[in-house]
Amino acid sequence: MLIKVKVFPDSKKDEIIKKKEDSFEIKVKERPIEGKANKKALQLLSIYLKVSEKKIRMVRGSKKRNKIFEIF
Repeated sequence: MLIKVKVFPDSKKDEIIKKKEDSFEIKVKERPIEGKANKKALQLLSIYLKVSEKKIRMVRGSKKRNKIFEIF
């Protein structure tokens, strides 16, 4: 299953907003340095979807705001 995510780094709080069945906006406190914001987004997504972080991987967008994650 593929999920589209738009990440907003350097936000005031960590938050997930579900836009559609396969689309989310994730706000993270972390800055986009050395992949910290990506890692935090992955952690929040795993908690929200109640799956292990090992079952989620980033398919596209490691250096962009719009990302695609695969859940397997």
